[in-house]
Amino acid sequence: MPIGRFLCGIAALIWDPATDKYLLLRRADSKDFGAGAWECPTGRVDQGESFTEAMHREVREEIGAEVQIEFIIGTTHFYRGVEDPENELNGVIFGCSLANMGEVSFGEEHSEMHWLTGDQAYALLPEDHWLQDVIHRAENLRRLLPQELRTEFRQKGLEI
Repeated sequence: MPIGRFLCGIAALIWDPATDKYLLLRRADSKDFGAGAWECPTGRVDQGESFTEAMHREVREEIGAEVQIEFIIGTTHFYRGVEDPENELNGVIFGCSLANMGEVSFGEEHSEMHWLTGDQAYALLPEDHWLQDVIHRAENLRRLLPQELRTEFRQKGLEI
């Protein structure tokens, strides 16, 4: 494939350690892509913005809250619709927790939100939904990553 242009995006899987639940949002029916689908906060990286900055901005815009990055869950590559350069997206998926357990709300981009355990999320999501793999990976990372490394990510961030 020739060198070209593509979009960058982020996703923020938000976990509440007190309840061991994840925040899932249903995309509004008015959305041009994935209307009615379940997701975590997602969005595009703006020109001049890092992945981390974009993630914090998108979370504030979508749920009105601040999050703490716990780790990077993984990367993603997909097309938002037809497989052409204008729709190609490379992204980073962050594992996060709420910085302050205050009230979380959603705007017009979403129609519903739920805090769900991993098992509840698996039951809600359609088979082979991308969030099933994301949640599974996040649960393994929380279990396997040394606490010292997670503390360093929280204190120093992930930007190099």
